[in-house]
Amino acid sequence: MLHLGDQAPRFSLPTADMEQITLDQFIGRRYAVIYFYPKDDTPGCTIEALEFTDLQTEFEQAHTEIIGISRDSCASHGAFRDKYGLTVHLLSDTDGDVCDAYDVWREKEVHGVKRQGIVRSTFIVDLDGIIRYALYDVKPKGHAAEVLQFVCNLATT
Repeated sequence: MLHLGDQAPRFSLPTADMEQITLDQFIGRRYAVIYFYPKDDTPGCTIEALEFTDLQTEFEQAHTEIIGISRDSCASHGAFRDKYGLTVHLLSDTDGDVCDAYDVWREKEVHGVKRQGIVRSTFIVDLDGIIRYALYDVKPKGHAAEVLQFVCNLATT
């Protein structure tokens, strides 16, 4: 597990439009909220993505980028983004290397069946590339507002 004060694992992943986004492009310039979610266009993931999108202006004012990562394909991300008008970055980690680096790929039990999957998790990375917030097993409803409050407090310290 990653903890407060750990160096954030660096990554470079494609967006729905096949453009590469790296964590390094934000270090020193903007905070980064990195949230991992199980699957595009599912109820909890849609709630979370919509709430982050709804608060996009407030995150922008706090000099913060929102990055959603799942193992879905770039095409799936594009369809998800377009269906709901999402404005956050959705990155595709099809090989799971970034999920492994952030320790979000784990065994989960759903309806009595154990399988590997992404544990919904969120990290806030500061201007120095240090994790300032690490939360595993996130509940989607209201989570974006909670993260925004933390980012705003971080930005004023």
